[in-house]
Amino acid sequence: MMNNTYKLRTDLMISTQLARTVVYLICNLRFADARHTALSRFGQLPVMDVIGQMQPQRLSQSLQAPSTDLREAAELSARQHRSSNAPQPAGSVVDLFCGAGALSHGFLREGFSIECGYDLDGACRYPFEENNGALFLQRDIKDVEPSDLKAHFSPRLPKILIGCAPCQPYSRYSRGRFDPKWLLLTEFARLATAIEADVVTMENVPQLIRFKGGEVFREFVATLERAGYAVRWKVVSCPDFGVPQSRSRLVVICSRHGEPDLPEPTHVATDYTTVRDAIGSMAPIEAGDSDPLDPLHRASTMAPINHRRIRASRPGGTWHDWPPELVADCHRKRTGIQYYAVYGRMRWEQQAPTITTQFIGFGNGRFGHPEQDRALSLREGALLQTFPPDYAFVRPGEKVFITRLGRMIGNAVPVLLARAVARAVKKHLGGLP
Repeated sequence: MMNNTYKLRTDLMISTQLARTVVYLICNLRFADARHTALSRFGQLPVMDVIGQMQPQRLSQSLQAPSTDLREAAELSARQHRSSNAPQPAGSVVDLFCGAGALSHGFLREGFSIECGYDLDGACRYPFEENNGALFLQRDIKDVEPSDLKAHFSPRLPKILIGCAPCQPYSRYSRGRFDPKWLLLTEFARLATAIEADVVTMENVPQLIRFKGGEVFREFVATLERAGYAVRWKVVSCPDFGVPQSRSRLVVICSRHGEPDLPEPTHVATDYTTVRDAIGSMAPIEAGDSDPLDPLHRASTMAPINHRRIRASRPGGTWHDWPPELVADCHRKRTGIQYYAVYGRMRWEQQAPTITTQFIGFGNGRFGHPEQDRALSLREGALLQTFPPDYAFVRPGEKVFITRLGRMIGNAVPVLLARAVARAVKKHLGGLP
């Protein structure tokens, strides 16, 4: 009787664990399907159904493992299948501060395998997973341990850690306000050195170099150098890489295998991408309206006074062109008269200003459409950030929240710049013995 009871209890435990495994894997079919969609779109790394391809011995290990290991078991099984049936990726990538996935997407398009992205903003889960076919984890980087990251990397590929720590603390728009998020750069260095990634790359605003007298950036570089990394960095001009924005970015690439390469420009001034190139074919819409064929081609509403102001604005002009009755009170003061870079229209044949999280508002910068009486739409902002036209930010039929998506798009690394960084990393890895 005791033996039968023990057998029944054992069978029940195995059945329960099997059920939990199946439930987990079913829940991850969406993730597997997203990976298949994202990767097959670029003709690389085809992925079949995770359950159907799960190796018997690995399934057995899953049944014996505690429930917290089920995710790792499923990921490893999918990774084993990819490595045995697909072209070898250039490297295995984990993305910190991943946001909507722009930096990862650049690496994906250049032949890297994206394993996972970490970010505190749960709204980024869908676009990251859907477009990159990789797992999204909503975690505070300060709570992430090196062992968490190590579990994601493919054991047979170079380990690449990428990320863009929040740039707001270093931005000139912060105007000296204290922002504790600058400490996240230290956390990034902590994890990078602890996991001994083969290559570490980071992108940020150039102001980081001078933040707190340069102390923060110098310490970041020194931390990596003490851990055996060769560190190279450069402030690059985004138009040189096909990005239709007059912005500069700091690119840092570090390698444990010698001096790394830096991104190589793809454009010169005579063939820079313009605003017209990027958004000139978009359907006309009114402020507050959207394109019925593209829910993301949606523009914010405007107050009546701002309607009058934008009608009085010319491309490339400033609020100084307005009649006096339209000038805002803050700009009549001595302290506000110098702020030209607001309430402006863009020019068709030039580059857009830096796309920030506030690009959806006419009064937040030079974000007025060159011709139409409105600010940029979400889709236009995404195109100026060089996201692909079919990049999915929300599920089909889901409500579009302009402020949330504007923040997501504005926080992103321009995808074409991300691709240039990925090519530099790929070139460096390709030259290793």
